[in-house]
Amino acid sequence: MSRDVYVFIEQRDGVIQKVSLELLGKASLLAETLKQEVVAVLAGSDLSPLARTPIEYGAHEVICVDHEILGTYTTEPYTKALAQIFNERHPEIVLYGATALGRDLAPRVAARIHTGLTADCTSLEIDDETGLLLMTRPAFGGNIMATIICQEHRPQMATVRPGVMQMLTRDPNAVGKVTEKAIEFSPKDMTVKVLEVVKEQRHAKCITEANILVSGGRGIGGSDGFPALQKLADALGGEISSSRACVDAGWIERDRQVGQTGKTVRPDCYFACGISGAIQHLAGMENSEYIIAINKNSTAPIFEMADLGIVGDIKVIAPKLTAAVEKYKKEAVS
Repeated sequence: MSRDVYVFIEQRDGVIQKVSLELLGKASLLAETLKQEVVAVLAGSDLSPLARTPIEYGAHEVICVDHEILGTYTTEPYTKALAQIFNERHPEIVLYGATALGRDLAPRVAARIHTGLTADCTSLEIDDETGLLLMTRPAFGGNIMATIICQEHRPQMATVRPGVMQMLTRDPNAVGKVTEKAIEFSPKDMTVKVLEVVKEQRHAKCITEANILVSGGRGIGGSDGFPALQKLADALGGEISSSRACVDAGWIERDRQVGQTGKTVRPDCYFACGISGAIQHLAGMENSEYIIAINKNSTAPIFEMADLGIVGDIKVIAPKLTAAVEKYKKEAVS
């Protein structure tokens, strides 16, 4: 009989990724509804410093697969490890982060254990009548939201966008157990040999990690509108982001896009600059703690969601806001 909600804990270079902790928070809610437990699966090499972390964020048990072959991620060894665990333990639900690693691993595991997978989910709920997992994701270019169920096969599996779910507050006194799982690997499991890992040098923080976002839309007029927003973001200690329109126009990189077809964010403060408020964009930032909208059109839908609305030209307002913030910071220091 299938039981419990499992979360694959993604770690890179000994650092657990934030999305995995977010998924533990959601898994706790799902497990509570089902009256089951949360089990974390942690794979890698030299995992002892990380083993308790999932427990502090909601897991009742952590299954550790510690082997040198898992030190650098490659698809086949990780797939073998998870498939063996799931075939033995029979989980009800398995969740992965919709990261580059999760999007590579999850479909391989799903195929190996003969179950379905719903990718890139933005919402997960338990159906009150059937007890099935309702997995909701954008479809048709983000124009509709599709809710998918997996009736016939177990586990029910999904990848979930970073930034969508809310992690629990860390509890250093949480009680749980760590289970060491030995997997027998062979040279045949290394179908790919990693010769070198070259890390991209990123100067900007990922927008899902930022506490403050200054986001530009079509209303900024062109790519030349972003430098003023960047200055405002720098003054505030935040990051710059955008709507889909700016990305499609080639004004900014795709990894800066917020929305159903971009990234989901929940910063402490979100500046929507020249953004009208299409539902696809709102879905990506509606959980921001405080929303400030700046738009020349006083009837723009974004104002209905904003905590503070400013009607005016962003090209005029952004430099004035930047100057005011910088003045305030100087006076605070002095």
